[in-house]
Amino acid sequence: MWGFTRKIGIDLGTANTVVFVPGRGFIINEPTIVALRRPSNTVMAVGSEAKEMIGRTSEEIVAYRPLKDGVIADYYITKALLTYFISKATGRFNIFRPDVIISVPAGITQTERRAVVNAATESGAKNVFVVREPVLAALGSGIPINARSGHMIVNMGGGTSEVAVIALGNIVSWSSLRVAGNRFDQALSDYIKKKYALAIGEQTAEQVKIAIGSALPTKDKMDYEVRGRNLVNGLPKDIVISSNEIAEALNSYLIEIASSVQNVFNTTPPELVADIMSKGIILSGGSAQLHHLPQFFERFLGVPAYVAEDPLFCVAKGTGLILDHLDTYKQTLLNKR
Repeated sequence: MWGFTRKIGIDLGTANTVVFVPGRGFIINEPTIVALRRPSNTVMAVGSEAKEMIGRTSEEIVAYRPLKDGVIADYYITKALLTYFISKATGRFNIFRPDVIISVPAGITQTERRAVVNAATESGAKNVFVVREPVLAALGSGIPINARSGHMIVNMGGGTSEVAVIALGNIVSWSSLRVAGNRFDQALSDYIKKKYALAIGEQTAEQVKIAIGSALPTKDKMDYEVRGRNLVNGLPKDIVISSNEIAEALNSYLIEIASSVQNVFNTTPPELVADIMSKGIILSGGSAQLHHLPQFFERFLGVPAYVAEDPLFCVAKGTGLILDHLDTYKQTLLNKR
């Protein structure tokens, strides 16, 4: 039996939400999806249960992703989502409203930041603190963010890829690009449609990416059987796709992300660039799990790159580190408003 939960860390991602509670670890890792019944807009399901409904329900029930590119696109649905995650984390009989830390994109506006704070407060939080994702990802990947030397983090999530150089506890230079996992899934779907005249669903595209997704073509390619709808006759059809084809499908988007990294280098003080050249770039986020991604960045940029341990959980892990030292970080990293 757990005690009362007074602190919660939420990695509120466009694709997935991870919830961390001190002493309990990662207790929730579910899709950032809400299923609504039309036209009443009644919430039918949230998270994993809602994702299972995608493409399998009547037109009355619609699955929504309430975040777009890392920020709130629908306030009402986001509130329902946060209420679900906070109540699931605290339990039905928790008598305390918990302090909550929520991740936000580096480029968030004051209006967008206020929407996150208000939505979380109305969903059951007591005090709400927002921290920019690259800082949390850096903390969670083990980067000493308060050091004088520079470190670069590339956090590739579902909606955004964020690049940041961090030194002395601050983001020195950064870039936020609306190209990440969701775009990869769409690129795969479009590629298969064009090359094989086969229509596949959103979940199938994601499964292919997770199973054999690669950033570079290789001699030891992997194959994966994909089932979809033949666009010529409308009947079911199976094809086999290779990891080299996926690398081809994703190439233009990966070049966009690498170019964004290059732009951040161009606005970073030379001393910090030298630090990064010797230490390398750290890759985090769910999309950092693509095979051969470090090699892709090394070829494009000439800088070594490494995938963080448990890249999917770096941001949530960062919230946990802050929650463990909340009073200390209140004076520095945390913005309550």
